[in-house]
Amino acid sequence: MKFQKEDIINAAMNIARKRGIEAVTAREVAGELNVSTRPIFTWFDTIEQLKNEVHNMAMLKYKDYIEKGLAGPVPFLGVGQQYIRFAKEEPELYRLLFLTKANETSGGAMEALRFSQELVRDSIMNIYNMDAYTADRYFQNLWLVAFSFATLIVTDDCPYTDKEISAIFTEMSLAICKAYKEIPGLSKGEFDRDRIFNELVKM
Repeated sequence: MKFQKEDIINAAMNIARKRGIEAVTAREVAGELNVSTRPIFTWFDTIEQLKNEVHNMAMLKYKDYIEKGLAGPVPFLGVGQQYIRFAKEEPELYRLLFLTKANETSGGAMEALRFSQELVRDSIMNIYNMDAYTADRYFQNLWLVAFSFATLIVTDDCPYTDKEISAIFTEMSLAICKAYKEIPGLSKGEFDRDRIFNELVKM
C-alpha cells in the first residue's frame, strides 16, 4: 500500500487539529492525502474507528504537555500551566478530549480527568504530604478551576490575562490545601459544616 495506517491517522489528526473532529470524514482524509477513499477503508472498517485513533493520538499529545509540567520546579503548578497552554495551542484537540460527549469518539471530560489524575497523583502526595484519596480530591477541585479557564479560552471568551489566571489558580490551590490540612475529615465530607462556617463568619 502506498499509504500505511499511520499516514491515514496523521492525515485525520491534521484535519482534526485545524477544523475539529467533525471534519474528519473519508472524503476529507482522502483529500488530505490526495487519493481516493479506498486506502482508508483498507485499514478501517468505519470512520468512527479512525476517529478513535485520532482521539488516542490527541490524548498522547495532551500527555506530552502534562509531562512537561511535571518536569518543572513545582510539578502541580506546572501541570496547571500546561493544561491551559494545551487549550490555547490546540483548541480543537481540547474540544475533542474535554468538550466532546463520551462515547461519540470515546472518552469525554471525566475520562480525561481520570487520565490526568493518574499522572499527577504521586507528585501531589509527595509535595503536599497528602494521602492518595486527599490528593485526588485536591486535584479534582483544582482541575475544575483549570477546566473553567480552558473552556473560556477555547470558546474565545476569556477576559483574564495569564498573570490573572495564575493568581486565581494559586489562591484556589492555597485555600484548598490549607482547608484540607486544618479541617480534619473535609476531603471525605466528614466535618461539622455549621460549626466551621459559624466560626469563619465571626472572624
